Amino acid sequence: MVRRFARVADAQDLLPTTRTGRSLLDEYSPYLRERVAGGCVDAAALTREITELGFRCSAKTVRRFLQPLRAAHNAPPPEAGRVRQVTGWLTRRPDRLTNEDRAGYDAFLARNPALAITGRLVRDFAEIMVDRRDHDLNAWIGRARREGSPALRSFAAGLVRDLDTVTAGLTLPHGSGCIEGQVNRIKMLKRQMYGRASFDLLRKRVIHAG
Repeated sequence: MVRRFARVADAQDLLPTTRTGRSLLDEYSPYLRERVAGGCVDAAALTREITELGFRCSAKTVRRFLQPLRAAHNAPPPEAGRVRQVTGWLTRRPDRLTNEDRAGYDAFLARNPALAITGRLVRDFAEIMVDRRDHDLNAWIGRARREGSPALRSFAAGLVRDLDTVTAGLTLPHGSGCIEGQVNRIKMLKRQMYGRASFDLLRKRVIHAG
């Protein structure tokens, strides 16, 4: 044992090697790593999430996979707020990034090719939504399902299930904003009056409120 420690050139040589066989979690590994990096280390919650994506195994398998990731996650972060900062870079309009943000964003993506793909897909989808380019939606869905992270592939699958609704939202001038606003107002009135007055007064407030 002492000889083994004396002969190694690097501490990494002392770490146990991982098995080379295919794991049941290989397909979901990028998604789990992304969620752990975002702060979620609850094995039960993560098991439920990947089960919705098609995973068919026990939480025990997920828990074993998460053990080294938890240890790394619990270590002091190199820079506070890093995840939130990167999320802001990905979701903000490019023309609203400062020169410092742009430099940090480009350097970060250069070190993370997988996240660079996610960034391009997120930005392209935002442009489709803002410019209402419904004719580009199917092509984007195809790219997301081929190249995207598990979370983006799940999002793309949801778009396919509601494709008619999504397409209508990108093409028609009508929307449900007014209806949603009225529903929100009625819920607020119900919360304000719960246990205080009768249905008749609630009805009057709903009908006559400004």
